[in-house]
Amino acid sequence: MKAIMVVGTTSHAGKSLLSAALCRILSRRGWKVTPFKGQNMALNAYVTATGGEIGHAQAVQAWAANVTPKVEMNPILLKPQGDMTSQVILKGVAVGKVGASEYYEKYFDLGWQAIKESLQRLSEEFDLVVCEGAGSPAEINLKHRDLTNMRVARHLNASTLLVVDIDRGGAFAHVVGTLELLEPEERALIKGVVINKFRGQFSILEPGIKWLEQRTGIPVVGVIPWIDQIFPPEDSLDLVDRRTRKSYTDITISVIRLPRIANFTDFDPLEAEPSVTLNYINPKETLGHPDAVIIPGSKTTISDLIVLQETGMAAQIKNYLEAGGTVFGICGGFQMLGKLLADPEGIEGKTGRYKGLGLLPLITVFTPTKITRQRLVSSNYPYAGFPVAGYEIHQGNTHLLELEGGISVSTSYQPLFDDPSLGIVDASQSVWGTYLHGIFDNGAWRRAWLNQLRQKRGLTALPTGIPNYREQREAILDTLADTVEAHLDLSTVISH
Repeated sequence: MKAIMVVGTTSHAGKSLLSAALCRILSRRGWKVTPFKGQNMALNAYVTATGGEIGHAQAVQAWAANVTPKVEMNPILLKPQGDMTSQVILKGVAVGKVGASEYYEKYFDLGWQAIKESLQRLSEEFDLVVCEGAGSPAEINLKHRDLTNMRVARHLNASTLLVVDIDRGGAFAHVVGTLELLEPEERALIKGVVINKFRGQFSILEPGIKWLEQRTGIPVVGVIPWIDQIFPPEDSLDLVDRRTRKSYTDITISVIRLPRIANFTDFDPLEAEPSVTLNYINPKETLGHPDAVIIPGSKTTISDLIVLQETGMAAQIKNYLEAGGTVFGICGGFQMLGKLLADPEGIEGKTGRYKGLGLLPLITVFTPTKITRQRLVSSNYPYAGFPVAGYEIHQGNTHLLELEGGISVSTSYQPLFDDPSLGIVDASQSVWGTYLHGIFDNGAWRRAWLNQLRQKRGLTALPTGIPNYREQREAILDTLADTVEAHLDLSTVISH
């Protein structure tokens, strides 16, 4: 199996984006290509058809390659928990929670074995692999434990591209410094430098490129312009760069940016709606009066719930709801909406029982068993009969209180789907909660929910007969590939 490796001078240089573009470009050229990232640290995850968990970025890259996401494409996924520990997902399955030093001692050899086995299995199905690195390959204090960058490149003898983000400044120093810190056999694998996120006159950059090529002996094979479109993010660092690009919209939706926000790729379809402005709000900020507030998923639900309570955001959300607002909770956010969250075994840290926001009559009990599965259900609300696809990733079971103060409450709350365990809505359709990630990917359902918000504003309804977001994502991937291909010379890494 032929291999191309993409490493970066820093985090956020554009490795995921370039890898996805390469997958689409090479797939269009006739290669049977697969993405691969040996070890990923991210809170955006996707569940494969077999129920395995991988980084969402690798799922996007698989779609770019026109293939089905598989656990072998990301055999190790680390999900930070905020207490200097991470949950370890090995070959799609959660196997434990460890600190950094313990991870190296316990999982390094197991991880490298999983990486080699995954690459072997992929080689039986594909003829080319596009590997993505992580962070920088030149972190000298971490190289002995690096399972993602040049160890993989050397194992595959991969033609390697080094990508640098020029928008942040210091690009030439980043490239030269990275190359200087590589071992000679690692540096020999670097076949080209890619300058990413360039905006400006090429004539001004050209002397620097000539100097860099003379200094390093490595060609600059691409200068990728700034791509002004929303691309599925890999981690919360991407949220820093999210800026509203729309001058005016009908609807404003605020997402609470929890300290351990997870799976915020759920909201890319909302950002793609022309009539919607999506804002991310820090718990310490003023909530204001948006048309809807979303409490997203979290890797540490109880800790993030406490943050909402201690910062006063919980009180702001309740006041906002009483003033006629709409609140939507997904996964961990759904759990937070309830009255009680119980963690008898300390799954999320300390054992105990914690008061929720009290906006839905729910009790959640955290259990060791993690639920990861794809789902296809039928909607009851906002309109009945829409087919809805998504996936679950959660620890904890949530159930509706039958009685509250001796009064039955079940008649005041209705299941969102034909599987009532996946979510409920209150009688006024002001408080929504679901375990279903990818809910807004469903075009008809998304538009029907947005029409509830539009109705409150006296706005006309949007048509619901639209494609699902995957078709928009396909157009984004095609545009990305077209742009990158026009500014990238691949002859140094591939023959045709």
